[in-house]
Amino acid sequence: MNVDLDSLSLKELKSLQNQVAASIASFEDRKKKQAIAELEDKARELGFSLNELLGAAQSRKRAPGKARYANPANRSETWTGRGRKPRWVEAALKAGKALDDLTI
Repeated sequence: MNVDLDSLSLKELKSLQNQVAASIASFEDRKKKQAIAELEDKARELGFSLNELLGAAQSRKRAPGKARYANPANRSETWTGRGRKPRWVEAALKAGKALDDLTI
């Protein structure tokens, strides 16, 4: 397929670019689905499901953290100490409290 790109306008080139990107994504999706189907067939031949075989690798998620801090004004609002500080923690720290004062 030969396309004379020099004869196309900017609008036509951008349209062609979008079509190519969509075609590439569609191709990759089809190939992934085909690969998964082949793997499922092979796993089934061996007496397993693909989820059984992949389950061990996918189960390594980090356990939810245990709450270590609580809002003195509302004890149902807790924080594990991971991630971004909740607004009530920020407010308490600005008010002069230490993080240890919020410990459960």
